[in-house]
Amino acid sequence: MHYLKSDRMENKRPIYMDSHATTPVDPRVLDTMLPYFSEIFGNAGSIDHIYGAEAADAVKKSREQSAHTLKADPEEIVFTSGATESNNIAILGVAEHYSTKGDHIITCVTEHKAVLDTCKHLQKNGNSVTFLPVDKYGLVDPGQVEDAITDRTILISIMTANNEIGTIGPIKEIGKIAKDHDVLFHTDAAQAVGHIPIDVKAMNIDLLSFSGHKIYGPKGIGGLYVRRSNPRVKLTPIIFGGGQEKGLRSGTLNVPGIVGLGKALSVAEKEMANEEKRFRQWTGQMFDVFKETYPSTLLNGHPTKRLAHNLNVCFPGIESKALIHLLRDDLSISAGSACTTTNVEPSHVLLSIGRTVEESHTAVRFGLERGNQEEDIEWGIEKVISVIQKLSSLKR
Repeated sequence: MHYLKSDRMENKRPIYMDSHATTPVDPRVLDTMLPYFSEIFGNAGSIDHIYGAEAADAVKKSREQSAHTLKADPEEIVFTSGATESNNIAILGVAEHYSTKGDHIITCVTEHKAVLDTCKHLQKNGNSVTFLPVDKYGLVDPGQVEDAITDRTILISIMTANNEIGTIGPIKEIGKIAKDHDVLFHTDAAQAVGHIPIDVKAMNIDLLSFSGHKIYGPKGIGGLYVRRSNPRVKLTPIIFGGGQEKGLRSGTLNVPGIVGLGKALSVAEKEMANEEKRFRQWTGQMFDVFKETYPSTLLNGHPTKRLAHNLNVCFPGIESKALIHLLRDDLSISAGSACTTTNVEPSHVLLSIGRTVEESHTAVRFGLERGNQEEDIEWGIEKVISVIQKLSSLKR
């Protein structure tokens, strides 16, 4: 977990700072999961014998843990394979079930592709979709959300925190607007759950997507919160089969993954405040040194309304791919979304906040993780500055 200098020299492993792409499984999470691979291996749907009953009890406990983190009821948690699937179930499920009420969806230009592409799919099939702009910090204006609502609007989908620039949206305000207009509100909270406090009831959230591997849990597991009262949200399923998860997500439950997700959320809830304080100090330190050393450095995202472990900056004149390549033996960072890193097109998020195409190609994203230490931050800063200076000298 902790990459100390001695460990790096011996194992030749770079410091990991790409936690928005994924996080390592916390040892406490792994220890909790292990028995469910070979000892308690039953199918949670086969409750007529002890093996299945044990698995079902474990799923129930994780559902309670997940609900506690979101201030929801356990019956409102649906387990999925991750936030991408949750987003699809929420958006497609609402679009089909409420099609007699309306066909209009409101979303935002900086959403994750799992939301944008799902909405574009619906648009091709006849739905009307409004893609709202953002300001220079990546924030949606709640007033524009309200202005976009029509008598045909059935869903608003705005992410809680952006996966590239870390900006935290005005979710509570948008939730109230949706509630006042009798429109369902969905939020992709994959980057936010476990990192900032969320109360689905107080924030008037009707549907919320989350994922395990962004919070030191396993990959391939996630969840969807579906409100059961005031209003009771109804979804048409997009996966059919055995009727698991109240018919919303058929398929044999991933018991080890579900157990890991519940434990990861439980750990995150306890450590969230301390991690937020530590990460905010470190990302602030990183930006201050970068700005002092390379004055043209630009911060992407809101200066304060942002995830504490996120730092997204442009180093004008320095190609991000070159910087990342030269750092790869020492530091693992990224140029943007992990889902689109093979794409040479500029980030749609950065273009949406007003960065030029040229500036977008100089952006790098640092995502601090639980295992990072103070000396890792200082050492990482030195390495980044060293490579920037090297690349700068080559351009002269």
